[in-house]
Amino acid sequence: MAINWQQEAEKLEPQLLSDLTTLLKINSERDTEHKTSQYPLGPGPAKALEAFLAIAERDGFKTLNVDHVAGRIELGSGSEIFGLFGHVDVVPAGPGWQTDPFNPVIRDGKIYGRGTSDDKGPSIAAYYALKLIRDLGLPINKKIHFILGTDEESDWVGMHRYLESEPAPDFGFSPDAEFPIINGEKGIASFKIVQKPVAAAEAELTLNEFSAGIRPNMVPQEAKVTITGDLPESFAAQVNDWADQQGVKLTLTLGNPTTIKIVGKGAHAQEPKDGKNAATYLASLLVDLPFDPAGKAYLTMIAKYLHLDSRGHHLGINYTDKLMGELTASPDIFTFTQDGEQSVLVNVRYPQGTDADKIRDQIESAVGADQFDVSLSGHAQEPHYVPGDDPLVKTLLQTFTDHTGIAGHEQVIGGGTYGRIIKRGVAFGAQMPGQENVMHQANEYMPIKDIIMAVAIYADAISRLVK
Repeated sequence: MAINWQQEAEKLEPQLLSDLTTLLKINSERDTEHKTSQYPLGPGPAKALEAFLAIAERDGFKTLNVDHVAGRIELGSGSEIFGLFGHVDVVPAGPGWQTDPFNPVIRDGKIYGRGTSDDKGPSIAAYYALKLIRDLGLPINKKIHFILGTDEESDWVGMHRYLESEPAPDFGFSPDAEFPIINGEKGIASFKIVQKPVAAAEAELTLNEFSAGIRPNMVPQEAKVTITGDLPESFAAQVNDWADQQGVKLTLTLGNPTTIKIVGKGAHAQEPKDGKNAATYLASLLVDLPFDPAGKAYLTMIAKYLHLDSRGHHLGINYTDKLMGELTASPDIFTFTQDGEQSVLVNVRYPQGTDADKIRDQIESAVGADQFDVSLSGHAQEPHYVPGDDPLVKTLLQTFTDHTGIAGHEQVIGGGTYGRIIKRGVAFGAQMPGQENVMHQANEYMPIKDIIMAVAIYADAISRLVK
């Protein structure tokens, strides 16, 4: 008997939204400042993991909690393991929200809150797909492991810890991207550009502090600077016109010191063009003023090499691969004080054909090794690709087409998902084609109809893959 997957999924909407609301109310951003021996990533991620596993236990699934940093929901049996990879952590809420980011609101058919689209909404859709398969009594001839991480937005501590003690799935997908499929992901690396000491000299203005950014994978929405000295008389009259022309908001507070704040637009670092980098706009505004040598050098580096150059041309790292597309560069963390660190962290998403060591050398050559030290921050994730003729890719694309009538096709993104953790791993949904990408942005939301359609697509796809 043919199953009307969409109809079955719609029956689950009330309970799904109730469970999703429970998860969204938990602020599960990484919080190592409040870590304990039991909760090494802070209490929030662990609480979200416990809540998700409690939902599964309520529904009769077998679960596993791995050191409060990863978890597993199990179904089926067999010699092969099919994996689902979701995450319960979120990036910080950041500024610009019109509602409480951790008190979800449903309006105009959309549910708003941090994590609705990345990745609590898609993960709960995948969970309800498993529940639907089980409740319909469909044949399952493989083990299904739904693995939940708690640190996908940072260092993948949870997933790496899981794989140290638990078996890796043979194939599978992560519900943490977009349809029709993501079967290729660029490499990801962050590079820290640190300014070397600059000899002091008298100047009309002193750059006391320059700061922006909250995470390496988020285009900074706000930037702030403090300045001592007398600004040119014409400056105050000109800045508002400048801000209007540039499409940013500016707040100038004259005094001793003077503060300037810029508000741009946040975005996911995988596509910096989706945002307006408040920090590089602020540097471009200030760079021609008579600052002290250290401040001048710092602002000049930002304005010359980082402003409005999301493909890394000025850094000398621009590169395009026929399959994976263009390299992207997003300067995301800015730190400057006169007596402390003077640095910028640049997040780079790179295709096959180049590598992190080469990119580091190219950045250092561009900015000048005599003025700046450049180093890899953390570890680099190499590019990942599962061929389009792999049965996993073909099955997922066909399922998507069967449900939507839209022809499926391969896609490569600059984002990084847990799909790359295994050789035959991809990302599959849940963002629908043409839907606004609001991941990592203020007022993040997901259309409820898209969550329910994802349940239907996931259930059908998983059923085809494990029967």
